[in-house]
Amino acid sequence: MGSIISIVNQKGGVGKTTTAVNLSASIAAAEKRCLLVDSDPQGNATTSLGIDPSSLKPSLYDLILGEHVGNKVIIDTQIPMLKLIGANPDLFGAEIEMFSMENKEYLLNNILSKLKDQYDYIFIDCPPSLGFLTLNSLAAADFFLVPLQCEYLAMEGLSQLLNTIRLVKKGLNQSLMMIGILLTMFDTRNNLSRQVADEVRQHFRDSVFQTIIPRNVSLTEAISHGKPIILYDIRSKGAQSYLELAKEIILKEGDKRGQT
Repeated sequence: MGSIISIVNQKGGVGKTTTAVNLSASIAAAEKRCLLVDSDPQGNATTSLGIDPSSLKPSLYDLILGEHVGNKVIIDTQIPMLKLIGANPDLFGAEIEMFSMENKEYLLNNILSKLKDQYDYIFIDCPPSLGFLTLNSLAAADFFLVPLQCEYLAMEGLSQLLNTIRLVKKGLNQSLMMIGILLTMFDTRNNLSRQVADEVRQHFRDSVFQTIIPRNVSLTEAISHGKPIILYDIRSKGAQSYLELAKEIILKEGDKRGQT
């Protein structure tokens, strides 16, 4: 049975979607069956894989509201072992429609639990908020991964997020575990980046991935071309970092499963 990993941070612009797309692509390149679920109404992960969200029918919205079964919503990507459940602007209305539904926090869990046997990894790109879509993603997940930018005030939002996750674990998903904190947007020329990285490692120790994602022009260019970085520029520092992260994830996921 596969593992479901939610990639979550309530702050925008921290490398969350970049990580969701490039980590899932890198693990798929290691011949692991991967599914990426875009649960952000902005559809950035969908766009980053070369698919226009506005033309996407059906989408995660239709799946959550029960209008389509899972396999009809799952689409191919440019990487054979990576599949996608995409998002389009319809998803903006989902949280309002979910509000009055019974067991609304478990709608995504009910869907993905039927798909786990088909994949080694299911990654969920969460929206930059702590609304119902993010709660659904955390309720469905085995693990969560937190991208944390190496910038001023990075730690401030992290404590709020971890407090929310503690509440989710207590009330919705007792088996939810952190797989790691990922340092992103690291600038080797910037003393502040090193200070933030040192502070996070001091506080969270082994919970922080050894791999650090650098600021890298190729990562931004790859998104604009609708390609994962390993298809756009595999020799770039960004691509090599995500390939290293993929190795860490595979090892950590196996170790944590062995602890349960």
